[in-house]
Amino acid sequence: MLLSIEHHTRYVYSDMVNYTIQQLRLTPQNGFGQHVKRWEIKVAGALHPTEDAYGNSTHTLVVDKPHQEILIIAMGDVETGLEVASQHQNLPLSIYLRETPLTESDDAIRAFAQPFKADVYGQSAALEDMMHALLAQVNYLTGATQVTTSAIEAFRQGQGVCQDHAHIFIACCRSIGLPARYVSGYLFTVDGSLMQTHAWADVYLTNGGWQSFDVSNGCLAGEMHVRLATGLDYRSASPVSGMRTGGGVEGMASSVIVNQAGVPISQQRQIDTLELAHHAELMRQAQQMQQ
Repeated sequence: MLLSIEHHTRYVYSDMVNYTIQQLRLTPQNGFGQHVKRWEIKVAGALHPTEDAYGNSTHTLVVDKPHQEILIIAMGDVETGLEVASQHQNLPLSIYLRETPLTESDDAIRAFAQPFKADVYGQSAALEDMMHALLAQVNYLTGATQVTTSAIEAFRQGQGVCQDHAHIFIACCRSIGLPARYVSGYLFTVDGSLMQTHAWADVYLTNGGWQSFDVSNGCLAGEMHVRLATGLDYRSASPVSGMRTGGGVEGMASSVIVNQAGVPISQQRQIDTLELAHHAELMRQAQQMQQ
């Protein structure tokens, strides 16, 4: 499947920003069943390409002139559903057993995961069972959590979004001795219902290498998924992170179009309208908080 992607991220500020530096993990790479045909990042600032410790293709964005808004557009075409290429990795597997503040496990998570611990040949099936059990226990609910919500907190309240499902699943896997990592990326839906980035988890199976589990959709990641970056958790794989000097109150809006190449993008007008509405609302909120 050939997918065309357009991802807009807009930051607005109540005051002038003097300096911004951001890390962009917005460039998909070849491998894991995908091949990048074309990709570019458009932004009014200097971009410096590099590769991070996890092997992600990253760009450092520097805006050193006064500004009150930043618009980042990442776009291109990615072919998916290909045979899995090399699973080469930069770091030893033991790194992916490390807990982080977002992926720590507690007694409840460990007790939940323990029944799904299986021998070498039963790991894949057991993890699929755990994925479905987790989805039944932690309902998908937009707005129930924040990017700072930990796996323990989301599991305790029984609600969350794809980020929370990934964090909890990773915590479960690490608690039973399986290396696991967070994946950020995009998901194609026929009806265009997901207009944002997506998240899932990779788990290293003893006899099968990395396998990808999309807990929120109760399936293995496949041709509908486009990978952007991996890390120990959201913080190390988030599409955009950074810091600034000045700016007062910050507002952020993001929109994503994932469409089959050659098919008219029917959501484009809707996305543009939503972006304008988000922009106006973010500025209104920022100005109110300054008063």
